[in-house]
Amino acid sequence: MMSYWILNSLIIFSLCVLMAGVLIPQILLIAYRRNLFDEVDERKIHKGAIPRLGGMAFEPVILLSIALTLGGNIMFGYVDFPIAFFDRGLLMIASFCALQLLYLVGIADDLIGIRYIAKFVVQIICAAMLICGGAWFDTIGGIFGIYDISPWLGVPFTALVIVFLINAINLIDGIDGLASGLSSIATIIYGVSFLIIGEYALACIAFATLGVLVPFFYYNVFGNVQKHSKIFMGDTGSLTIGLILSIMGIKLFTAHPVGHHIDIDPVVLAFSPLIIPCFDVVRVYMLRLRQHRNPFLPDKSHIHHKLLAAGMKPRGAMVSIVSASVLFTLLNVWLSTFLNINVIVVLDVALWVVANIRLSSVIRKNKAVA
Repeated sequence: MMSYWILNSLIIFSLCVLMAGVLIPQILLIAYRRNLFDEVDERKIHKGAIPRLGGMAFEPVILLSIALTLGGNIMFGYVDFPIAFFDRGLLMIASFCALQLLYLVGIADDLIGIRYIAKFVVQIICAAMLICGGAWFDTIGGIFGIYDISPWLGVPFTALVIVFLINAINLIDGIDGLASGLSSIATIIYGVSFLIIGEYALACIAFATLGVLVPFFYYNVFGNVQKHSKIFMGDTGSLTIGLILSIMGIKLFTAHPVGHHIDIDPVVLAFSPLIIPCFDVVRVYMLRLRQHRNPFLPDKSHIHHKLLAAGMKPRGAMVSIVSASVLFTLLNVWLSTFLNINVIVVLDVALWVVANIRLSSVIRKNKAVA
């Protein structure tokens, strides 16, 4: 059984890599012909005309790869694949509807711009769809000593978390490869975890998402502006990836594995890959409020901006943050074997605070020398 699902996951991943690898160059061609570029301003670090429509490839490729694999399984008489999606039918329908809606809003935002209030409204609608589909917190995994919670608390908390995670991925997308790198790490962890606990439909979605991120990462990080091969994911990409990660994070966080052996707490596996974007959003919002600024307006106070101010090159900052995400996850997985979840959360926060204090000290010294 496991080999069957590993094979299907590899097929879906390969289809996504192939189709996204073909589609992204076509998007680049259209963007350059129609002059659809990301405008340079004082907050951005890139130079030259670079399209920001890479995320347009994500949702269609993910859905098409899953549909093709589903059709192939049915055609050859393998029923386990369609049954897995049918068993999660309401969640799948809600997820694909929410994904489609946010995808369209992302395209509109990348092409003509949309006010952040309107985007928040759409995100709340998407959160409501997912909650109706069964993706909501009925437990918080023992954090603060609390386990099961009522729908009266779980439903609004879930909506808040979904909107928060969508925007966390959107806001961390500030330098080449950062959002896609962090999201790739998360999808690998989620995909493997879902395979282990028997949530095969979600595992397939995780590996499909990884499949579209791999070719995008290549064009985003190694693309050349002069050769017209560099592209950004834009809000279309970051919003849809944020939504997918929120679905997977919630379902893994609230997983109750039955008949599947897993030694690691699913709660730890769910939140660890998203620590850096989530902690960064909280820090930035608190900083803006303390400075009496609108917390929803962009600035240059994110973690990647701090690393650049400390003297790092953009690619070095990206590698450092992605590596830190991997280390956070590995550390938490190891600690979860002998520590309470609350202790792990406190240690994560303490480590994040100490790292930011140290980074701020380096920035101050650099400014003093300059």
